[in-house]
Amino acid sequence: MLKSLHISNFVLIDHLDIDFPDGLVIISGPTGAGKSILIGALGLLTGRKADAGAISENADSCVVEGEFFTPDTKLEAFCNENDIEYEGGNFTVRRTVAKSGRSRAFINDTPVSLPVLEEFGASIVDIHSQHDTLLLTSKAYQLSILDSFADNGPLLSQCAAAFAAEKELRAEIALVQSRINRAREESDYNTAVYEQLEQAKLREGELEELEQEQLQLSNAEQIKELMAGAAELFDPSDDSRSGVNNDLLSAFRNLDRLSSYIKGFDDLARRLESARLELKDISEEISMANDKLSCSPERLQQVDDRLGLIYGLMKRHKVESEAELIQKRDSLKDIVLGSEALEEQLSSLQQRHGKLKEELESIAASLHERRAAKAGEFAEHVMRNLSFMELDRAVFRIQLSECAMSSTGSDEASFLFSSSGVNPVPVAKCASGGELSRIMLSLKQLMSRFMAMPTMVFDEIDTGVSGSVADKMGSVICTMGEGMQVFAITHLPQVAAKGDAHYLVEKTIADNGASSSIKKLSDEQRVLEIARMLSGSSLSEEAVANARRLLKR
Repeated sequence: MLKSLHISNFVLIDHLDIDFPDGLVIISGPTGAGKSILIGALGLLTGRKADAGAISENADSCVVEGEFFTPDTKLEAFCNENDIEYEGGNFTVRRTVAKSGRSRAFINDTPVSLPVLEEFGASIVDIHSQHDTLLLTSKAYQLSILDSFADNGPLLSQCAAAFAAEKELRAEIALVQSRINRAREESDYNTAVYEQLEQAKLREGELEELEQEQLQLSNAEQIKELMAGAAELFDPSDDSRSGVNNDLLSAFRNLDRLSSYIKGFDDLARRLESARLELKDISEEISMANDKLSCSPERLQQVDDRLGLIYGLMKRHKVESEAELIQKRDSLKDIVLGSEALEEQLSSLQQRHGKLKEELESIAASLHERRAAKAGEFAEHVMRNLSFMELDRAVFRIQLSECAMSSTGSDEASFLFSSSGVNPVPVAKCASGGELSRIMLSLKQLMSRFMAMPTMVFDEIDTGVSGSVADKMGSVICTMGEGMQVFAITHLPQVAAKGDAHYLVEKTIADNGASSSIKKLSDEQRVLEIARMLSGSSLSEEAVANARRLLKR
């Protein structure tokens, strides 16, 4: 149940702190006073979409907070799954909305996402807004009510999971089939291109190596000349010149002899010897490189031909490197050589799909059996309520028909109705506004018995009725209030007189704008409010006396 509600800067409500009792709570007030604002505030606490336009003028944000209590221990598991502290069925739900339109939600001071808040809200409050009667025209809504009555929740979860898996598998099969079809259509071309790339025996990094080798071969004579000149400086072929190696060796010997006379020259000698040995290695490497360097015109031609082949392939396939050519070759290999593997993959997927489809059809068949078994009982409950609300000859039936498979199975539900008891047709085609209101209330009354909902809110569900029918609808709502908390926003005195508590919504207009407020009525204030609902703005003695009789009854 909703124990209290705290609102700041929400539409016309600047500040509100109010407590609510159990049982049937009546909320009334003039049209436009702000009764539906309370519905909007509760909607925020159950995960409905936030709107920056709901923030009061001159405020930066709005806050709605509700304190709830429910004995439903199933919510303990919900709290554990979402890291929310479970406080023995007590919950504080808070929603803040900024001017940017962004909102934040908390359950017991734990931040939660809107989907989590919506799931939680569906377990604690059922809100029937003024336009929800139109849901009776929705076949999906009609099926969901029947499923709730038949307690089909576990089966529906299985069906939704199986349908999602089957849909995903169908998409995978379609993808593999399209790849097979494409491979078949392009088989000859792909095979020719793949064979050409395969024969090229490409390897990554080869292009850079070939370009380097081509550069060396094209300039081989100049390179050999330069290397020979460098080697000559180290070790001259002319005996009349000593060369760098011999000069450094002589210098080392002189320093070595000097070290016996001058302190520190031994270190200079070692450093010079190290430099001489390093230069000697450089000289030997230059000589070896000179010996290895080829000036072969035949090898240059081979390199030019190989480069021409790779460049040609890159240009033909519009790529920038041999790595991309290799990637193209490998992808073509998957297409050309992998068609057999694709066929095997397709066969395996189709076998899995067949089994999954059988499982889905089995679940759908179980759902159909449960729906068909409960449809008659459901209709009988509704007709008893309709008869009580002065639709004595009314006929209400549920027609199940087969439809395309979906996450809810292969059934489509249609509520059939006839106020005269003859030739029932879909309810949206034949029921008046008052009849739709009574049908919806019958459904809500029935579902309240099976859903264990702690709180139910009716926003003018009695629209389109009056007189004794209104009184009967009030009795139905009052009966619901015996086992749960029910809020009834109403303009009908017959309904208002049934409540355990009565709250009045008023709007005041001042120089700084309009504002709405809500207060609990005392016994005498309640008499006057019901008298106003009976007679309008001017209260007559007869209206007051009639209000007392309604309340006493």
